[in-house]
Amino acid sequence: MRVAVIGHVEWIEFARVERLPAAGEIVHAGDAWEEPGGGGGVAAVQLARLAGSCLFLTALGSDELGRRAKRALEELGVRVEAAWRPVPQRRAFVHVDGDGERTITVIGDRLGPNGRDPLPWSELAECDGVYFTAGDAEALWAARAASIVVASVRAKATLAEAGVQLDVLVSSSTDEGERYSDGEIEPPPLLVARTAGSAGGSLDAADGVTTRWEAAPLPGRLVDTYGAGDSFSAGLTFALAEGRPPSEAVAFGARCGAVCATGRGPYEARLESATEGE
Repeated sequence: MRVAVIGHVEWIEFARVERLPAAGEIVHAGDAWEEPGGGGGVAAVQLARLAGSCLFLTALGSDELGRRAKRALEELGVRVEAAWRPVPQRRAFVHVDGDGERTITVIGDRLGPNGRDPLPWSELAECDGVYFTAGDAEALWAARAASIVVASVRAKATLAEAGVQLDVLVSSSTDEGERYSDGEIEPPPLLVARTAGSAGGSLDAADGVTTRWEAAPLPGRLVDTYGAGDSFSAGLTFALAEGRPPSEAVAFGARCGAVCATGRGPYEARLESATEGE
């Protein structure tokens, strides 16, 4: 199994608080830590755990945080191939409240690789599955050489520009910033997964047929929802690349997201294999 991610990274500062502060209020964090995150980085780590390795094509700021992000992701088992940009690395601050919900403040522009960057684009033709979160149209064209291409709606502008046929578009039915309406991307994705958190989600086919999936039960106490959605997308990509039908693939993705939510940050709890927990 060969898998890859094309996408972005954020350097995250996490703070665990009992509740979010009201305007003008001060709250004290019971725990704080830093590590790389972002949709591309989180998905790449999950795919590396499942497939044994994952190629991650990205762009990073050429400062100390960008280099720390690369080293940290490599220590987590990801093969990182980065284009370096002469800008500060994108950062984010994440509050995790007493219910495990995350609230995110992002600082800086999303950095994605361009098809003209000197990265090993030709290797994508040998991949069984690619997940796309950020990059330009040329990067997405290169991804289409893979057997399966799944993309995040967060890259909607690029997806609309590229005109590439997606196997699955992952969007949200609850997050206003991650919604998708029919006709926004042409040709339309073969499948649109609309996630709804603890309510599961729906899988809409281009022929108008909709199927629903249930959220997977948590295998432990809810700790932190940061990264659960990107873990879902990674699991979905892996299962489709493995040849599973879409209904099974979204269920497998839901299991990946559920496991992630039981750990501190996006990497502490991870589904390690396709058969774990079955």
